[in-house]
Amino acid sequence: MLDTIKGFEQTVIDSHADIRGANPSPGNIEGGLSSIEEKSLGCIYKAGNTSVNSVIDYAKPITATGLTFMNTPGNDIEQLSGMAAGGCNIVVFTTGRGTPTGSPIVPTIKVSSNTDTYINMNDSIDLDAGVVVSGQKTIQEMGEEIIDFIVEVGNGRETKAEINEQNDFSIWRLATTV
Repeated sequence: MLDTIKGFEQTVIDSHADIRGANPSPGNIEGGLSSIEEKSLGCIYKAGNTSVNSVIDYAKPITATGLTFMNTPGNDIEQLSGMAAGGCNIVVFTTGRGTPTGSPIVPTIKVSSNTDTYINMNDSIDLDAGVVVSGQKTIQEMGEEIIDFIVEVGNGRETKAEINEQNDFSIWRLATTV
């Protein structure tokens, strides 16, 4: 994992790029984040406490079972495209601010981390995990609801992204354009 992070930092340096203004995004800042480090810690926290079983480059095939870390950018659409290229069959996309995005290749289940966003964007978000924070459900109960929803989508249920035809696609690259 550290080699991946260091490699990306070196690519940025070698490209004479300055990515410090890209993350956190204005919406993330408005939501309370002050740095990319805080955003990254949130991503780590969402992964739970399972061991990372493999680390792969962007869009490379996912071959290991268990938690795989893919080197993707923070951009939601480029991230989804990389995971689809790697063989992901269904994406469970957590959001606090309500990113309205989906993939044309894999169903994208959007899970809101707070009930206000779920209520305000109910037409774009499939599940409300804010019920854990409010004490209406346990983490275990919410996890079971997410798994049940994944099974339903695997059996043909459309996600809100599919219903709304949110078919976003973008490929990540860090280089100058010729």
